[in-house]
This record gives sequence, C-alpha cells and structure tokens, in this order.
Amino acid sequence: MPTQLLSGKSALVTGGARRIGRAIALALSGAGADVAITYRSSGDEAARTAGEIEALGRRSLAVECDVRSEDSVRRAIAATVAMFGRLDVVVNNAAVFETAPLESLTLDQWDAVFETNARGPFLVAREALGHLRASHGRIINIGSLGGLQAWANHAHYCSSKAALHMLTAAMAKAFAPQVSVNCVAPGWIELDGSLGEAAARFAAKTPMQRNGTANDVAQAVLFFATCPEFITGQVMAVDGGLGLS
Repeated sequence: MPTQLLSGKSALVTGGARRIGRAIALALSGAGADVAITYRSSGDEAARTAGEIEALGRRSLAVECDVRSEDSVRRAIAATVAMFGRLDVVVNNAAVFETAPLESLTLDQWDAVFETNARGPFLVAREALGHLRASHGRIINIGSLGGLQAWANHAHYCSSKAALHMLTAAMAKAFAPQVSVNCVAPGWIELDGSLGEAAARFAAKTPMQRNGTANDVAQAVLFFATCPEFITGQVMAVDGGLGLS
C-alpha cells in the first residue's frame, strides 16, 4: 500500500496513547495523516506517542478527553479541528474491558462498560459528524470478536461491543452518502509481549496458529481509512480465524 494515501488529511483516535490505539495512530500518521489522540489518565504515554507521530513528520495533538462526557468530547473535537483545520478520519478506539460472572454483575459495572464502549463512540461520531460530512470522511469503530460471540464471563463487555457493531450499521445508513462507517473487530491480541498460558491456548485454537498484534488491528483500520468510500457498514473480524472455531 502506498505510504502517503492520507497526505493532507487529519485523524482523531480516541484512547490513542497506548496499546492498540497507539499502533493505530502511528499507522495513520505513517500514511501521511496529521493525528490527534485522546487520553484520560495516560498523559505521559500520550505525550510520547505524540512525539512519535511528529518524528514521522506529521503534526500531532494529545488532548485529555472523557468520551463519556458531551462537553469533553466537544472540546476534543474542537481542539482537533482548530489544530488541523479539518477532520477526515475518526477512530473510536477508547474502551474498557472487564471479566466478571454474569450472575454477580452489578448495575454500576454494566453501566460503566456501556458508557465508554457504546455511548462514547456515539458521542464522538455525533460531535464529529459535521466536519466529516464536509470532508467526506470516515468513521472506524473498534469492536470485538466478543461482539460476535458470547463470552460467559464478559457479558457486559460482549453486549456493549455488539451494540457498537449495530451502531456501526445504523450510522452507515444515517451518515451516507458523505461519510462511510465501518468497524474492526479484533480477536485475541497480545499486547504485553509475553506468551502466557491463556495466550498460548488461544494461539493453538487459531487457524493462523498465532495471536494477533496491535499492528494487525492498525492495518485493518488503515484499510478502512483508505479504501473506496463505497465500502460502508462492514464489521471486519481481525482474529486469525479464531471466530471460525
């Protein structure tokens, strides 16, 4: 893929300071985009990631943002547009993950996961929509294999990601034809570089015989950021075939 397909464009990646979000931000900047990242508590990591983006020759912005808050989201969108003069790509990556038995889930646990994983992408997309319509931009949501399959000890997480997958389809219809909306649904992604017992078990179950990496997810996001705008409303599993088992 040519390296500057996003030259002259700008992107916003929520939760872009570290892990998968960082990989996405770097992939987009590597393709030529100026990139803003949001963070809640990872200020030092956000500053480092912003520095890495600038080292690639692109402009960067790290902005504190709570995606659960309308005011916070509005400020982040406004800061991004003020910095770059436009907004072309929004990646809804910020999310929370929790393991808990369904029978003992509290209402606070349920609401906390949905506030970030479902309400957050809705708020970010809604506030960014005017700018994205002006640029014929893209929204890329980060879902999960858990939104496609039921995991007994992650019911609130799975339900929130399934909601995000449906929201992707609804936004694709509502925001067309100016804005395309798609979703990347990662499977098991190794993030700490270590191969624990659970990671080894999942790798053995995966047809590709390995677990995913943050860069695998980032490259799928880059595809949706640069593919024909006619592709919309899709959920792409990035799981090495794990969901086939």
